[in-house]
Amino acid sequence: MYAMTTANAPLAASTSAPVWARRAARAIALCALPSGLWRIAMASGVHVGYSDQVLREVFDIPGWGIAYVVGLSVLAELAALFPLLLVSDRWQPLRPRALATLAWTASGALVLVALWQLVVAFTVESRTYLSSDTALTVWWLAFAPLFAIPALMAAVTWSYAKRHRT
Repeated sequence: MYAMTTANAPLAASTSAPVWARRAARAIALCALPSGLWRIAMASGVHVGYSDQVLREVFDIPGWGIAYVVGLSVLAELAALFPLLLVSDRWQPLRPRALATLAWTASGALVLVALWQLVVAFTVESRTYLSSDTALTVWWLAFAPLFAIPALMAAVTWSYAKRHRT
């Protein structure tokens, strides 16, 4: 007869993430995408509303500004993909409580990064360099989705923490 001990007892299955949490996690990744694509277009030399002189003198593009702008885009999108781990049924960490702590930390960091990008985007003089109202409108449309990230990330993290409470 096989005796059940704590060493070979089956792990308690955590509940799946609710549909709204899965959608919110996907929305976070999508919210970071427009501003990242806008920055990558700027780094690639696509006209995004700045003159060549402004790109050279203010943003140092071409130059080190390309690495900064592309690096910022990649880091922001990687951070925005993290919530997908919190709602995945395929990836189950060995210590969900440790991941819950990490999730709250990452949630705070992602919220701060999104808010920082918004503050930088809306307060620095970079907007004043845009050459037309059309360019400014496209710029607003690219950065506006960042406003949703803090609330969505807090909701996804709360859902994960609630599902993995002991």
